[in-house]
Amino acid sequence: MAYRLFEGKEHAASYWKYRISPSDHLIQQVLDFLEKKKGGPFELAVDVGCGSGQGTLLLAKHFPSLEVALQHAKEPNITYRQCVAEELPFADGSVDLMTAMSAFHWFDRPRFLREAHRVLKPRGCLALLNYTIDMELSYSDRCSHTLNHVCKEFYAALQPYRSPHLGPSSIELYREAYESIPYPDKEWQECVWVRKPMPLSSYMGLVESFSSYQALLREDPQKATSLSQDICQRLMSIMGVTSAETEVVVGVKYFYLLTCKPEEA
Repeated sequence: MAYRLFEGKEHAASYWKYRISPSDHLIQQVLDFLEKKKGGPFELAVDVGCGSGQGTLLLAKHFPSLEVALQHAKEPNITYRQCVAEELPFADGSVDLMTAMSAFHWFDRPRFLREAHRVLKPRGCLALLNYTIDMELSYSDRCSHTLNHVCKEFYAALQPYRSPHLGPSSIELYREAYESIPYPDKEWQECVWVRKPMPLSSYMGLVESFSSYQALLREDPQKATSLSQDICQRLMSIMGVTSAETEVVVGVKYFYLLTCKPEEA
C-alpha cells in the first residue's frame, strides 16, 4: 500500500515554504543520464509524488509537456493530476522520464516499479532521488562541530516517531529497489552533498516538515513545540546570535537511483 501522510493544508504549506529541492547540478545528472541512454527529443516527464512542486519546476524547461500530481503550477508546460502512484493515467510506453523526489519510500514500491515499466518508453528512464535526515549546519569554522552535535540530538529525539514503514534508514529501501530492477543500465549514488544558505528558522521549519516531527506534533503538541524551541535556542547560543533569521549553510546528503528501460522489454 501507499502512505498518505502529507495532505493537511498546513503541512503542505510548510513543504512549499521550507522543503529544499535538488540542486541544478543534481537535476543535470539525471538529464545527462537520459540524454546518454535515450537521446532526444524529449516530450513527456512525469514527476510522481511531487508534493508542492519544487523539483517539478526544475524539469519544466527541458520538456514541452510535463505531467505531475498536485499543485503550484507556474510554468505553462506543467499540469497536475491527483492519482495514486501505482496507477498512473498514462498510456503504455508514453513517458520519456519518470522521477520521484523524496517520495518513492512512501509508495507500494513493487507495484510502482511495475507501473513505471508500463508507462516508460523504450529507453525511457526512471530517476528516484531522496536525501537523508542527517543534515549538517555550518556557521563558522569554530562552531560547526558543536552545532551538528545539537542537530544530531534533534534527529535522535525524532527517531522514535519515525514511521515503521521506513525502517531505520530509507536509503536501504532505495538500495533494495536498485538491486531488484532487472534493467542492465542503471546507476546508484549514495553521497551527493547539496549545500544551501538559509535562515536558521528555515532549517528549523525544514526539520519540522518531516513526518517524524509531524507525528510527534500530533501526539504531543507541547512536547514537539518545546523540543523545537529548545533546539533553536541552543543553536543560536552556540552561534552567539539572538535572531533565528541569522543565515546558516545547510548541507543535505542526497542519494539516487537512475535506470533505463531496455529497447525491448
